[in-house]
Amino acid sequence: MDPLLDPALKIAEFLLRIKAVRLEPLKPFTWASGWLSPIYCDNRKILGHPVMRTYIRQQFVEAINREFGKPDMIVGVATGGIAHGVLVAQEMGLPFAYVRSSVKGHGMKNTVEGDLTQGRNAVVVEDLVSTGKSSLTAVASLREAGIEVKGMVSIFTYGLKEATEAFGKAKVRLHALTNYNILLQQAIADGYITEKDLAPLKKWREDPANWAGAGGAAGNGAPARKATTEKPAK
Repeated sequence: MDPLLDPALKIAEFLLRIKAVRLEPLKPFTWASGWLSPIYCDNRKILGHPVMRTYIRQQFVEAINREFGKPDMIVGVATGGIAHGVLVAQEMGLPFAYVRSSVKGHGMKNTVEGDLTQGRNAVVVEDLVSTGKSSLTAVASLREAGIEVKGMVSIFTYGLKEATEAFGKAKVRLHALTNYNILLQQAIADGYITEKDLAPLKKWREDPANWAGAGGAAGNGAPARKATTEKPAK
């Protein structure tokens, strides 16, 4: 077995078990953008589970050392990447900073918070990457501040084509601990979904902006559920 696959499957299994990720192809969620989605992801739930929180921290540290080499500092992306970034920085004995989701409206009006004199390069920590927009906005803010971004790590990525192209254009390497394909593999193995669910789930990933549900506008007539915390901008 691929030595990287086992941890990815383990994390996927855990995300499904605590319902940090939910798959509902017949009762899709509505993202804040208005997109219909058969998947809902809230990785903040991980923080309430110390054993898996620790495991993810360890996997982040291993991935950073293996993929990018030890950086001068760790930077989290608000808000989901902050807590995990702090844990990683503590484990690696590195300074920590974070990128705000918007410019601070008072005081120094910072976008990046922290002492940036402590290093000139960083690895960025995210909890989730969807389209890549907010993640790469954070990278741009760091570059504007004179910080070299060695790369980014995330707990989960949908692997959307839009994100892959955006990261390539921005010349940012992303390493996710687990991803959509692995999650579907684990979901079938554990009985969360069936083989017949795979077609609409894969179709969504091909064109999420225009996906109309597994059986039509909202999946066999079932009303879509709002999931305003799930924003396709990361």
